[in-house]
Amino acid sequence: MMFLGIDPLYWIMMLPVLLLSLWASMRVKSTFKKYSKIATKSGYTGARVAEMILQQNGLGNIPVVETKGFLSDHYDPVKKVVRLSPDVYRSSSIASIGVAAHETGHALQHSKEYKPLVLRNMMAPMASIGSNLSWIIIFAGFIIGALGLVKVGIILFSVVVAFQLITLPVEFNASTRAKAVLSTYGIVSATELKGVNNVLSAAAMTYVAAAASAVMTLLYFLIRAGLLGGDE
Repeated sequence: MMFLGIDPLYWIMMLPVLLLSLWASMRVKSTFKKYSKIATKSGYTGARVAEMILQQNGLGNIPVVETKGFLSDHYDPVKKVVRLSPDVYRSSSIASIGVAAHETGHALQHSKEYKPLVLRNMMAPMASIGSNLSWIIIFAGFIIGALGLVKVGIILFSVVVAFQLITLPVEFNASTRAKAVLSTYGIVSATELKGVNNVLSAAAMTYVAAAASAVMTLLYFLIRAGLLGGDE
């Protein structure tokens, strides 16, 4: 097996998804920047919108706090906290409202025991282990010619792939919930909702790109291990 940097097959397989990842990253940043300059008519900040949605759904006990970093927004299912970046927490822009509603969408999923989210949370510890160790084990196996070790690494990496795939419906559903509550509660107008949709759609593509990259990497390892399509 050739190592990644000099293996033509690796670049043939991975270049399209690398370009997709780059495009998705640029798109989410540019879309957020565009709609972060457009304020909503309601004047509600991202933090206020998150609090309103949580209270309307009987989840007023879940705190909404400010965290550091750009687009570092997330819902913590362990501590049951919605964490919003400064650009989202303090701003009343269309972008901020959309992101805040999306993160509260995860809190709503958690409260309703949305099955894909439950499964993803169960897989998270193993996926973390697989992400950290799989590459080391796979390369060690190739170097010493131990196919059994390579297979162990591939199994671990398969958990990472499964985690990335189950993340897709979780993220899509959170965005669907976000748009629904923003519309139902009259927080945004129809025109503003289109902007929210553009922001969340751009963000969703980053998860699609991550999943595509993981799947293609797994296929590469399977091919080079001779477990799929033979070996050269």
